[in-house]
Amino acid sequence: MSSQTVSYTYPAVDHSHAFPVLTPVQIERIRLVGHVRKVQVGEILFEPGDINVPFFVLLSGALEIVQLDLDGERPIATHETPGAFTGEMTMISNRGALVRGRVAASGEFIELSSPQFLTLIARDAELNEIFMRAFIMRRILLLSSGLGNIILLGSRHSSQTLRLREFLSRNGHPHQYIDLDVDKGSQDLLDRFHVKVEEIPVVICNGRTVLRNPTTQALAKCLGLNAAIEPTQVRDVIIIGAGPAGLAAAVYAASEGLDSLVIETESPGGQAGSSSKIENYLGFPTGVSGLELTARAQTQAQKFGAKIMVAASVTRLNCDQRPYEVLLDGGQNIPTRTIVIASGAHYNKPAIENLRQFEGMGVYYGATFIESQVCGDEEVIVVGGGNSAGQAAVFLSRTARKVHMLVRSNELSDTMSRYLIRRIEENPVIDVRYCTEIVKLDGETHLESVTRRDKNTGKTETNPIRHVFIMAGASPRTKWLSGCLSLDEKGFILTGRDLDPMLKEVWKLERRPQMLETSLPGVFAVGDVRANSVKRVASAVGEGAIAVSLVHRTLAEL
Repeated sequence: MSSQTVSYTYPAVDHSHAFPVLTPVQIERIRLVGHVRKVQVGEILFEPGDINVPFFVLLSGALEIVQLDLDGERPIATHETPGAFTGEMTMISNRGALVRGRVAASGEFIELSSPQFLTLIARDAELNEIFMRAFIMRRILLLSSGLGNIILLGSRHSSQTLRLREFLSRNGHPHQYIDLDVDKGSQDLLDRFHVKVEEIPVVICNGRTVLRNPTTQALAKCLGLNAAIEPTQVRDVIIIGAGPAGLAAAVYAASEGLDSLVIETESPGGQAGSSSKIENYLGFPTGVSGLELTARAQTQAQKFGAKIMVAASVTRLNCDQRPYEVLLDGGQNIPTRTIVIASGAHYNKPAIENLRQFEGMGVYYGATFIESQVCGDEEVIVVGGGNSAGQAAVFLSRTARKVHMLVRSNELSDTMSRYLIRRIEENPVIDVRYCTEIVKLDGETHLESVTRRDKNTGKTETNPIRHVFIMAGASPRTKWLSGCLSLDEKGFILTGRDLDPMLKEVWKLERRPQMLETSLPGVFAVGDVRANSVKRVASAVGEGAIAVSLVHRTLAEL
């Protein structure tokens, strides 16, 4: 393969990877799957927001890729070499297109429908590797250059802006962010779209739709993130939660031919997705960010055909019928033969009277690059003594002037990996306070000061600290399972042998429950939501993979 001639606006990259040119032999293999289409100059082949976008390979002619913006269009790339091809990660995820594709010179293209393309890469390993590498590289370039189909106008002092930025970033969606606090032309933009201050943040979607302080569900709908998912289709397995356990289940289920749907309330990754760096996961000796790890897993799952629905919450399970039905907050009832629950756990919130007032305005539940930008070089507090809190403290110490780590117990060793303890103890920026808790938060529009108390002495201390990261303890997300599954006293799901004391009352089949099976046949629990699970990324991934083999056994019984 050679490198095609291509013009682009983002930083220089390895053209042979991001913009490879297919050989004549490879082109012929693709021609057998698709059909040749004559195209005319000016013809538009796809628009931002389109789903089920076809895949094109150039035989002759040229195709320009442009991005819609506030002033019309901006060029991204021009494909003009025979053997060049279109597409980026939306070809795999089947979500709304990010760009416009317009014929720049008449000619002939090979066209493959979305199903034809997915069939091709499933059976042709060589082409699969070429396309996946190119699509990933192109998505990285869009991300790094802010060349998405979204413009977000917001304020660094707005919790709603932070919410939308996190949603877009954790979903790996390219976008342009305009900070209204520092951008000189921001008022002109607001006037242009008749936006009031109380309507900030504002999202301009696909260059034509204006959303004022939208919910994540409204934003996901505008982006077409779930548009290709058919809710009435009976699935082989529905996986609830897209943390490491859920994504592992999705990868193995889809790769083994099961019709799989993942439902995620927020963004793929779960708690692991907000971890700045995981250093004790097998195969990554220098560590890997939670976002990178889960993004790779999401790409794998979608490559094999798993569907991932985001910004959707499960509110109830219809468990008195087969197939089961999963009920969503949007009103859809999705039928399924089996279920894998990987909904994880969420950080416990301290009993502080006005905590909610400062959420997103000085109080955060994840430490990613976005939060570190907001904090700058100020002093911060990290609450918690587990691995997540330790990773956050180390990460924030790179930019913060001082990191105060507040731990309720007398030591870290009970809940934290040894390598993290050593790193924290040797870091001059991190100050660990044991037996210490926050008792008061003060501020008007943003957190301005924090009062903490030493539990041993009762002494309190107030400091002008504007940023607090809470990562203390975890509770399961299982209220929606009430009346369907057996839970322990803390709300975690009982599985396998943990059901033995109540087996006669809750189990209706002649066979015993399988290892990860709940009190409801064909429903499995994996990861942090499962009672007595090991709270580690590696064990969650292992449980997700094992659950799929148990799903196969259950499907064979039906």
